[in-house]
Amino acid sequence: MSSAGKASRNSSSKKTGDLQTRAKVVQKMLDQLYPNPPPPLNSSNDFEMLIAVMLSAQATDVQVNKITPALFNRANSAEKMAKLNLDEILALVKSINYAPTKAKHIKMLSEKIVQEHGGKVPNTIDALEDLPGIGHKTASVMMIHAFGQPAFPVDTHIHRLAARWKLSSGKNVQTTESDLKAVFPESSWAKLHLQIIYYGREHCSARNCDGFSCPICKKLNS
Repeated sequence: MSSAGKASRNSSSKKTGDLQTRAKVVQKMLDQLYPNPPPPLNSSNDFEMLIAVMLSAQATDVQVNKITPALFNRANSAEKMAKLNLDEILALVKSINYAPTKAKHIKMLSEKIVQEHGGKVPNTIDALEDLPGIGHKTASVMMIHAFGQPAFPVDTHIHRLAARWKLSSGKNVQTTESDLKAVFPESSWAKLHLQIIYYGREHCSARNCDGFSCPICKKLNS
């Protein structure tokens, strides 16, 4: 092998090693801070979880948890929700961001679950993404928390921190998801998904950390 080839291989190996080291530092510190992170959205069954996660898009978990008790008291299954008229659903979710669109999606996805899945929330990511209003992130959350399948949902906090911690190029959420899956063991994905979200909110928000201020950023840049 030429000297140029050896140099390229050594450079690649060093880059990979640095990446693995950074990932181990991040995981260790997150485990110390959040050993058992709870799901932030309240639900008592798969259907409620699906609706809560869908409602959380561009809204806070606090906002979602305020409106879902009344919504789920009225209809906690696809069959019951499908029977409500759109105006009634909208009245129950009117305080959430993009309420008219979300109410329409709740009505449509409930009808589709009843018609095509026998009233049960589908347990494959393709079938979930085929539901009205359900994107890849929501489907991935369901795969983890409803069906116990490995996935790594990427929200804005995770996307931002993965780039800040140099664990991903940060080009888009799809790239970030792929990069994080490659650097962390599959068995840790579900836990890390929640840990990074909590850390981004509490320690490393866009406003209170410049990439050198929070505990993990300090450690990675020391």
